[in-house]
Amino acid sequence: MLRYVYADELHKFPKLAEGMFRDRADQFKTRLGWDVHVNEKGEERDQYDDLNPLYVIWEEPDGSHGGSMRVLPTTGPVMINEVFGHLNEGSPICSPLIWEVTRFCLSRTASPHTAGAIMLSGGEMMEGFGLTHIAGVFDARMIRIYRLIGSSPTVLGTEGTGGDQISVGLWSYSADDCNRVAERAGIPRELSRLWFKTAFGVGRQHRFAMTA
Repeated sequence: MLRYVYADELHKFPKLAEGMFRDRADQFKTRLGWDVHVNEKGEERDQYDDLNPLYVIWEEPDGSHGGSMRVLPTTGPVMINEVFGHLNEGSPICSPLIWEVTRFCLSRTASPHTAGAIMLSGGEMMEGFGLTHIAGVFDARMIRIYRLIGSSPTVLGTEGTGGDQISVGLWSYSADDCNRVAERAGIPRELSRLWFKTAFGVGRQHRFAMTA
């Protein structure tokens, strides 16, 4: 199932939290060779994890971490502006209607539909919170995955070639895209909406309201 958990609530899900940060270290440091910091616990964390982000986590049936991504509003500090701003020609992306997703991570044992499920959560957040776009930075390997899932971004800028290529892009809200992603992920929209509603309630309020 999909869980939406703020950083200050992760202590309620210790197995998921530990798995997420360890899988991030495995994916970004071990498998991709990125220049990221891994602490003594084998976890990959950075300064954006200290901003009380929202994590979207796919929980496997055994309670383990299958995949996840980190979400922050672009009205505050975000990687697309502070680290990768040059990819958008130095023009900051800053809007209460645009949120950034980073650290899209899949465990080595993730079930086949996990990537689609996490992408589907982006559509649920855009629909539920009235967002216009999701922004993110992605590498070349993700382009094929996005196409298979059925939701590709508009690319704003790119650097590098081949496997070293990195791009910044925007995903716009589309009900048709949400339904297509849900179908390919094998998750009924009714169930996906239920997970979202369970996390945020009928009023669908998020805790970024004060900063967004």
